[in-house]
Order: sequence, then C-alpha cells, then structure tokens
Amino acid sequence: QAQLVESGGGLVQAGGSLRLSCAASGRTFRRYAMGWFRQAPGKEREFVGAIRWTGASPSYADSVKGRFTISRDDAKNSVYLQMSTLKPEDTATYYCAADPKGLGNSAIGEYSYWGQGTQVTVSS
Repeated sequence: QAQLVESGGGLVQAGGSLRLSCAASGRTFRRYAMGWFRQAPGKEREFVGAIRWTGASPSYADSVKGRFTISRDDAKNSVYLQMSTLKPEDTATYYCAADPKGLGNSAIGEYSYWGQGTQVTVSS
C-alpha cells in the first residue's frame, strides 16, 4: 500500500529554518510530481510548492517564493522542503502529496496520495 510520511516539523523562532522530509513507500513515485501543501487552523489547505517528476523547474506559491526550496531524491523515494526565513504566518500542518500525472500544479484534486502531515510552528 502506497504511503507518504512527513517528518521534520517542529517549533522554530521567526527567521529560522526547518527541513521537512517526505518518505514514500509501497510504490515508486519516480514518475509522479510531488507537492507540498499546508493548512493552518481555520483555513483551507493551500499549495506551497511542487516539483515535477523530472525534478526541473519547481513551482512555488508567491507567499513562500525565495524562502522555500523543494527537492527530490528518487533513489531514496523522498522529497524535501527546505524552509528558510520562517514567519509566524508559516505556522501550519504541512502535507506532502503525489500527483500521478507528473504535472505538479497547484490543484489539490490532482494529487492522489497524501501524507498525514507534520506540524510547523513559528514563534514571533
């Protein structure tokens, strides 16, 4: 059974950094685009960024562009989200997801597999 498991969340001060990891198991996601989404309490889940199966040209939400970086290591069946210059408004549960079409766009409905999420809290 395919499974995505996020890790690396925690409490960090504003201006700090965190690196989230997403480990896939049960199948290879080599041809899938991998995305990161987040959901803050009382808000809808929103797109953070995604990387195509080729690994080229990751896309990012405007709110994180220049601060967050997505990468993938298909040999480890893993994807990463490096977050820098964190702000209190980045506080949310972060989810990784897999898009079988490999396009890596921002539409939640395009993603077939989801992890359980990891909490990121940024204190001011």
